[in-house]
Amino acid sequence: MLDDRKLSVLNAIVTDYVASREPVGSKALVERHKLDVSAATVRNDMAALEEEGYITQPHTSAGRIPTDKGYRLFVDKLAQIKPLSQAERSAIATFMSGTADINDLVMRTVRLLAQLTRQVAIMQYPVAQRSSIRHIDLVSLGGDRVLAIAVSSTGAVDQTMVEAPIAADALATLRARLVAAAVGRTPAEAAAALPGVLESLAPESRAEAAPLVAGVLEALAHEPALQVVVAGVPNLASSVFETGMRPLLEALEEQVVLMRLLGEAAGDDITVRIGQENTTQGFHSTSLVAAGYGVDLGSSLGVVGPTRMDYPSTIAAVRAVARYVSRFLIEG
Repeated sequence: MLDDRKLSVLNAIVTDYVASREPVGSKALVERHKLDVSAATVRNDMAALEEEGYITQPHTSAGRIPTDKGYRLFVDKLAQIKPLSQAERSAIATFMSGTADINDLVMRTVRLLAQLTRQVAIMQYPVAQRSSIRHIDLVSLGGDRVLAIAVSSTGAVDQTMVEAPIAADALATLRARLVAAAVGRTPAEAAAALPGVLESLAPESRAEAAPLVAGVLEALAHEPALQVVVAGVPNLASSVFETGMRPLLEALEEQVVLMRLLGEAAGDDITVRIGQENTTQGFHSTSLVAAGYGVDLGSSLGVVGPTRMDYPSTIAAVRAVARYVSRFLIEG
């Protein structure tokens, strides 16, 4: 265990290195952080930190830089998450206002996270199994064509074209019964209830209604693809990675890889994985800051960047955006 003074020295090294990208020396620490000890004492503390593996010296006669272990201790010992400024909170509300549907929400969210953190933002689509049916509709397109539409509480819209000759009044009656049976239920519950709608109709009406009920069932059965959306890749241009950028760029193109990476954060308010803690290939020289969002925090969003990251600000931004998205999905 490190004493408070050594923790203060480590915090100062992390803070200065993140800001300057240059190895940090003892004299600079004393001058900038008013540690109330001599440079010699700070050098002794730095030697102890290096021996414990929290910092390292990249070159002879150079200052020190944090290791993954040092960043981990820095994050674990954060007394409090840096609060967002009023301007940042207003920017989130303004950027996210007027969101039209789930696709728009996801795209706005990753762009916003990339701008706030200047890292690569990644976001998993909401877990569909936790959604409910918000709206069911049958829209006549003329002739015998009818569009069966199902809208979930997450804003996802699924539709199926059906060939079914049916009178306008019969279509309106069927639509009302389908709405009563499905809206407010999960897709699975709604699908189980719809056959009962068909059975409730008069025998002579079932034949014309059957293709439309089947169309709604097909729309309900459409599971959104498990997707992860990425934004802010150009932000990597200003970053340096020990293994080079190519493995990371390749990993960012693999949906399965990103789903595995974000899967570790589902259900958690905030997750921080630093360097080699990321077992996923391509991310060994990066840090992931992610948070669960939505019902039961079942989906995840976050940012990926170099281990030399402004952790307090990044954690605050990811947490704030995740909570905003959760409110949008839960409150509708």
